[in-house]
Amino acid sequence: MTAYTKNRDAISKLSPEQYRVTQESGTERPGTGEYLYNKDAGIYVDIVSGEPLFASSDKYESGCGWPSFTKPIEPAYVSELRDVTHGMVRTEVRSSHGDSHLGHVFPDGPIDRGGLRYCINSASLRFVPRDQMAAEGYEAYINQVEDI
Repeated sequence: MTAYTKNRDAISKLSPEQYRVTQESGTERPGTGEYLYNKDAGIYVDIVSGEPLFASSDKYESGCGWPSFTKPIEPAYVSELRDVTHGMVRTEVRSSHGDSHLGHVFPDGPIDRGGLRYCINSASLRFVPRDQMAAEGYEAYINQVEDI
């Protein structure tokens, strides 16, 4: 089993926007994220630790301006914390081992798929296409990704 950690080398290679989002709990502007319209089969991993977070099969178009998912690929790799910033009460989502800020989870997702909307910043993610998952050590999750 892979041990995921907050990788200082990966942090040093982040763009200013990726650093602001993951390390300073920032939010990218709506509609600007690299993965907002990505429809390719694969998984999304924490850009800092590499821990697997979301599968393309759980991604959907919510209209919120950020990539949205119905559930984490591995619940143990996602932490949920109370967030009272900006005059709101929300649930922040962070990667468990990398401690990267990912976004927020809301109870307004598709009812038939659990009712949750994980609203995630593209800047927190790295996409691993299905045909590269085994080579990158994510073969255990291939069964959670739809065929193209």
